[in-house]
Amino acid sequence: MTSLGAVFRPQLPPERLREVVRAADAAGLEELWLWEDCFLESGIATAAAALAWSERLRVGVGLLPVPLRNVALTSMEAATLHRLFPGRVALGVGHGVQAWMGQVGARVESPLTLLREHLTAMRALLRGERVTVDGRYVKLDGVALDWPPATAPSVLAGATGPRSLRLTGEAADGTILDAAVPPDGVRNARRLIDEGRTAGGRTGRHEIVVYLHTATGPGAEGRLAAELERSGGASAPGLGVAGDAGAAAKAVQRLVDAGADTVVLQPTADEPDPEGFVRFVAEEVRPLVPRMSDGP
Repeated sequence: MTSLGAVFRPQLPPERLREVVRAADAAGLEELWLWEDCFLESGIATAAAALAWSERLRVGVGLLPVPLRNVALTSMEAATLHRLFPGRVALGVGHGVQAWMGQVGARVESPLTLLREHLTAMRALLRGERVTVDGRYVKLDGVALDWPPATAPSVLAGATGPRSLRLTGEAADGTILDAAVPPDGVRNARRLIDEGRTAGGRTGRHEIVVYLHTATGPGAEGRLAAELERSGGASAPGLGVAGDAGAAAKAVQRLVDAGADTVVLQPTADEPDPEGFVRFVAEEVRPLVPRMSDGP
């Protein structure tokens, strides 16, 4: 069965999170995803609060920009969340927006090298290993977590370009694709990820999480068009969906058919009813997706 989620946009003030989480939990939403966009809100702080305020939500952060973060700190935070809320945490790491990384003096010459080193060290630390590494960017001297998770968790990574997508297949346990990726792009990403998995000798499940621009309710088409214009995706065919639950479910299915395992409905930045949006996903869209996925 396809996993379905929704995004709490960090354009909302942090104090709005509690009511959105409560609405999502009460409605039976499976997953709530958060962002660590500069310079809006912390991914880890909001994830911890969301997990504490809910009983069953899986909470994802997609993604944590690795140039901002020492890998030991990222791993400590990840391990703490996984031990406090086992089975309910999904964390992704990635390059970050390079302009933002430059603003804080964290931009690196080779983002690909940094992401590879970060993923390799983080996954080893979360497996409970003692890690010594002298990489180009990641340097650890006999570091081990005192409280690693009981079971090594998956570490996801965000990617867009071909080299980064191959890297996520090789070095991560799952891949996050942003809402600028249409169904054909998901197919291409799956192919590149599989190339990386083959090169790295990886087996087992590799989750692909895809965001989907979604607008519903009054003015949905206009809000979606404005969102796509702001994000530079206005001319790309197949991006986003505006309309009722049936239209949203069909858009989800197109991404599933292209290779997505989890589809996260992303409201517009000016969504007038964030609590209503998570209820829409859980109560109206979710019942339609399994019937379509299961076939006749």
